Amino acid sequence: MIAVIDYGMGNLRSVWQALVHVAGPREVVVTADPAVVAAAERVVFPGQGAMPDCMRELDARGLRPAVLDAAENKPFLGICIGLQMLFEQSEEGHVPGLGIFAGRVRRFPADRMVTPEGVRLKVPHMGWNEVTRTRPHALWKGIDDGARFYFVHSYYVDPQDRACVAATTGYGIPFTSVVARDNIFAIQCHPEKSARAGLALLSSFVEWKP
Repeated sequence: MIAVIDYGMGNLRSVWQALVHVAGPREVVVTADPAVVAAAERVVFPGQGAMPDCMRELDARGLRPAVLDAAENKPFLGICIGLQMLFEQSEEGHVPGLGIFAGRVRRFPADRMVTPEGVRLKVPHMGWNEVTRTRPHALWKGIDDGARFYFVHSYYVDPQDRACVAATTGYGIPFTSVVARDNIFAIQCHPEKSARAGLALLSSFVEWKP
């Protein structure tokens, strides 16, 4: 069984639908029950919204211990704010995260939101952009380097340990768009909205044996 964690932030239906499409006979459940998360074979930690709200709702539902345990012990996929919440601290509301990865979540710097041609870039970063790998990983199977994924975010992760960086993306500045370590793979963009490349990544995740 694959558990998609529901802590009340964002529409999870598209994540659930994409996983069902690639999961074969595996059951995919959206759940706010820590016991269901604990019983799952693998866990998906998605979300959207403001970091302070997400952390508050995660704790209000008693899900923090289940998320920490899953990130320690089973295949774990973080998506969008589900990536950012894995870090120690966020500039969005100056709120602490889960501290699974050392580093901070930073807002795109306004003074650097310009293309090489001088065109002003909008924040949030919204739309399709290239994801460039920095190292091999099982979840890249069948995906071209530089494949385009769909992004919606105003903040990005800045890991202290660069060894965890699995891919980068450029938007005014180069930023970390994927981190991976042991059983954790976490991505800033939305694979459930990223057409073939996104479905390939999710398909690899449901088969992944880290």
